[in-house]
Amino acid sequence: MRGTLAVALVCAAGAAAAQDAQPTGRRAAPPVRPEWEFAVTAYPATPRGGDTTTSAIAVADRGALHLEGRYGYEAKDSRSAFAGWTFSGGDKLAWELTPIVGGGWGPVHAFIPGFEASLSWGRFDVYTEAEFVRDHATHENDFNYSWNELGFKATEHVRLGLAGQRTRAYGVDRDFQRGPFVQLSWKRVTLGAFWFNPGSHEQVFVGAIGISF
Repeated sequence: MRGTLAVALVCAAGAAAAQDAQPTGRRAAPPVRPEWEFAVTAYPATPRGGDTTTSAIAVADRGALHLEGRYGYEAKDSRSAFAGWTFSGGDKLAWELTPIVGGGWGPVHAFIPGFEASLSWGRFDVYTEAEFVRDHATHENDFNYSWNELGFKATEHVRLGLAGQRTRAYGVDRDFQRGPFVQLSWKRVTLGAFWFNPGSHEQVFVGAIGISF
């Protein structure tokens, strides 16, 4: 799930190859930048009638090299780490694709391949990330996780849209959850709110507090 101290500013609608543009997706910096860039975001999640949990993701990027660590993403108190390489292109229709590979430990011991991808055109953007957790202990714990966003940059600092996720990180029965979100960004800080399964007994509120440096 996506609710924790995560790493990323999800800014869309700019050309991914532009030197001074914010990156789309979960990168700390566009892949053309040669220096190290870092980002951290926290996502506290509160299921209806349940306890608040927080997961975390930390990201470091240098050029196309992408390093990422996650806490509480695959399960409560789980840890995972990844390395990847970003490919990008396009101008008016800008895209990025980052294949990643890593592993998990703690409650989940697993080999984890995955990818992160984004596409932006004008004020609109699409972002998706997915991973396949192959548990070393039992295949009953194998699972495909995903997080997806369809966004619209309403103003320079406001992004709205729809999000969907597939997760086992907290106790709801729905494999795939969906709902609206809003993000506010100012310089290197991003605040967000996601409302999954709105109006149902399985609704989940996820906040986001991110910073890049």
